[in-house]
Amino acid sequence: MDDLNRTGQIMSVQKISESLYVGLCLKIGTPQQVASRRDIQDIEDMLTNNGVINKQMTTMLSGSRREGFRLSGSDMDFMLWPNNHRVIWDFSQCQFYNTQEHALILCDSSESPPGFTLLWLPLDRTSHRVMSACVRMNGMLYISSSKYREIKCSLGIAGSTPHGPCSSGTLNGVLEYDHAHCFVSDFWPPSASPWKDRCHSWPLPHVVNDIIRNGCHVVAIGHKLGNHTDNEWRISFSQAEYKLVCSMNHTQFLTYGLLKLFLKEIIDKGLKNEEKLLCSYHMKTAVFWAIQQNTLSHWCPQNLLTGFWVCFKLLLKWVYEGVCTNFFIPENNMFLSKIYGEAQKTLFARMYRLYEKGIPLLLHSPSIASYIINVLCNPRLTICTDEHTLISEVKVDEEIFREMINNDSICTSNLNECEKYLHTVEQFIGLPLTQYQVVVLQKFTANILQLTAFFLDNMYTSAGFNKQLFITNKISCHALKFAAKFGFVSDMLYIAMYYNKTFRYSKALSVIDKTKVKFALPCLMYERHVDRERYNEAVGEQSLSTKMRQAVSMNIKLDNDIFYINELMPEQQYSKQNIQPFLCIPPLVLLYMLELLCSRHVDTLRAQRALDDLQVLVHHDQGELVPVHLRAIVIIYMYSIYLFDVFKLSI
Repeated sequence: MDDLNRTGQIMSVQKISESLYVGLCLKIGTPQQVASRRDIQDIEDMLTNNGVINKQMTTMLSGSRREGFRLSGSDMDFMLWPNNHRVIWDFSQCQFYNTQEHALILCDSSESPPGFTLLWLPLDRTSHRVMSACVRMNGMLYISSSKYREIKCSLGIAGSTPHGPCSSGTLNGVLEYDHAHCFVSDFWPPSASPWKDRCHSWPLPHVVNDIIRNGCHVVAIGHKLGNHTDNEWRISFSQAEYKLVCSMNHTQFLTYGLLKLFLKEIIDKGLKNEEKLLCSYHMKTAVFWAIQQNTLSHWCPQNLLTGFWVCFKLLLKWVYEGVCTNFFIPENNMFLSKIYGEAQKTLFARMYRLYEKGIPLLLHSPSIASYIINVLCNPRLTICTDEHTLISEVKVDEEIFREMINNDSICTSNLNECEKYLHTVEQFIGLPLTQYQVVVLQKFTANILQLTAFFLDNMYTSAGFNKQLFITNKISCHALKFAAKFGFVSDMLYIAMYYNKTFRYSKALSVIDKTKVKFALPCLMYERHVDRERYNEAVGEQSLSTKMRQAVSMNIKLDNDIFYINELMPEQQYSKQNIQPFLCIPPLVLLYMLELLCSRHVDTLRAQRALDDLQVLVHHDQGELVPVHLRAIVIIYMYSIYLFDVFKLSI
């Protein structure tokens, strides 16, 4: 009888695990969604940090968003480092660098706690900015982490404040960010060398080799109990951790996500910020150790709760002992100076009370409780964990295209950089890219061609080179038409803008008419506005490339450093003053505005109709075609009314 009860309990836990797996896929992402997020970010990084454009700094998205999470309330974590500095671990590594191009920084870990180091400039040569953050110790020049943080924070985004090794702040009052200032090392740190010998079954050898080959970073924060707190730097394995998370299967990834939710919604519930001792990094470390130590032989949807419980017990053990061993450098106790004494006892008591509740403790999580209750109330419920049944193709496509646009932040200041970016694109042609990366590469190319067209026109129009205008005009038109062939449907509006800018109003109206036909298609997707049935009928199961070209419209992003048309200049200047690199315009708003601007020269009745259409759109749309966050574009609408009134008075 006991065996039957135990079997029933196991089956119940497995069914709850499956239900929870489904819930977490909907909350955190299916395997396809997570893969698309990572691939899109990876190709964006490769395109913008490829070295073709001579940039002084490299910026890399890190943290939860880089790993594939899109949880509400999470901030944007970035790592920033200068490209002309390199960290080395011994003098023999100097041979790999031209010291005229790179300032070399030698690590001195002799007096630092495990996982930390001092940065010595053996040649006393560096940039002026880094030199201003240096201090003398024993007659040698070291880079002070505290001074470096202060300098970087003062030069960063207005309103940034120091937060650990980062400059932190909020953009537009909504998006929180952390900029971690660091230096890069192309070499794996000697103190982490034993890590490779621990990797027997996970991660796989090719992942291990890739991690070691890509080195590490040092971030500007010292150990609170170190001998040189203000001057020490912490060794960061952020890139390695990202590769480890990518090597997890989806159940392991969702276990990590469940631990993040568990921390936020249960352990930390009701606590003040200063009372929150555990962090997401501790959760990730627990998952790493649990996977590598083979504490669960089979990570699958039926064992999701078992995996969570293994990690929870490991965390509980760490808190009890006051020791959380870093995954790469176990000698680095990450609880030291943070979880000890009364605070440690209080945290352990809190976690142990949760432990005594068993699996029902997860009923306290508003994000996932319903998926547990669903099984408890319907024990005979059949649960399907196939990702293709969990979320529709249309919804997946919505996220993929939105992710592309959110990561589309290319800024270039001149025609020469556009040319270099196009050469970069050439390097990717023929490489084994995923379907998500191919469509990003297409849109990236379209963006560069659009920028090239307007750069050319601005250059020769302002310079007054009349002999060149005819040639550049042909090149610009060809570039814009070519971009429209493999960009979004809405990219046709760049052609209409160009024709309007160059006084070819009839041609612009012809493009607008064609665009109207495409915008009127019942299958068209814009933001979250789409007729799912018609979309599936038109482009279902086709490539992302085909979907983008035939059935997707996106907001028009105008670089605020480029002149497009006179009527948009005030809006671009206002946007630029608010530290925005782009002006975003809903495509229908721009279409009606361009129709008004062009038809006022050739057809006054059509101009009036365009104005009426624009008025109806702005005043009666329910946030579907004019998103709430872009309502400020109503200024353009008001300017259009004024423009039309002036025009009527003049005839």
